[in-house]
Amino acid sequence: MKSLRIVFAGTPEFAAAHLQALLNSQHQVVAVYSQPDRPAGRGKQLQASPVKQLALAQGIEVFQPLHLKDEAQQQLLASHQADLMVVVAYGLLLPQAVLDLFPLGAVNVHGSLLPRWRGAAPIARAIQAGDELTGVGLMQMEKGLDTGPVWLEASLAIGQHTGQSLHDALIPLGQDCLLRGLALIQSGQSQPNKQDDNLACYAHKLNKSESLLDWHKPALELERQIRAFNPVPGSHFELDGQKIKVWQAELVDASGQPGQVLAADASGLLVACGQQSLRLLQLQNPGKGVVQARDWLNGRGSYFNQPRVLA
Repeated sequence: MKSLRIVFAGTPEFAAAHLQALLNSQHQVVAVYSQPDRPAGRGKQLQASPVKQLALAQGIEVFQPLHLKDEAQQQLLASHQADLMVVVAYGLLLPQAVLDLFPLGAVNVHGSLLPRWRGAAPIARAIQAGDELTGVGLMQMEKGLDTGPVWLEASLAIGQHTGQSLHDALIPLGQDCLLRGLALIQSGQSQPNKQDDNLACYAHKLNKSESLLDWHKPALELERQIRAFNPVPGSHFELDGQKIKVWQAELVDASGQPGQVLAADASGLLVACGQQSLRLLQLQNPGKGVVQARDWLNGRGSYFNQPRVLA
């Protein structure tokens, strides 16, 4: 099949991996769009997105408009004379006028089994909700948020994945869906499957305010939260005015007052929840590295020899 001229739009690492798949294919990426550079790190220096960094390294021109609503930006987009736009975690809603610029429209690689988890944070929300399966798919874009018909998808068991490990596991599935989907679109012999809007749910953007562990919730929910929010925005509890981050925990069939420390030993920090308990296995003090709970406890002396209830 002939090479397609593609405009690629994306921002984070997940998107960069899909841009790399296109660069390794027979298709031609003629322009890349990405979010404007953002302050990052302790120095809050402006930092280019992973997609921008990859594109520039390959000598591809990068455009970073704040939006694509005005006619001038749309004329510039049209000037690339692309057959198709490929969108992966771009971070901007595309107006219908943009979708209409390309003979083959625009497609989106989305990290869920649509219509479940439309929206900004499908990977984390699937873990947090306790879904057994998730996946990735290639969707023909419409004006609505992740409402378009799906060309093809691939599923994956969530198991004990964290947000980061599931993100990484979905990348090769998404790359495969993208390339196979482009071949389907080129063939003209297939049509995407319409979504059932009645089954749709929304994956709200992750917020730092969600990271506090509420010990009144069942331990099962908190364990899922810890995995889902690893690495962003993380999960934490407060101790003596400090935010202690929790990166790994396991369920324990024990009970007590929510927040009560039931044990603090080499096996970890055991905390009672609304139902069952949670053994905290990996912890992090502010400004320090992640350590095993037993090492974290070594620095606490006899603090937990007395009864303690965490806030």
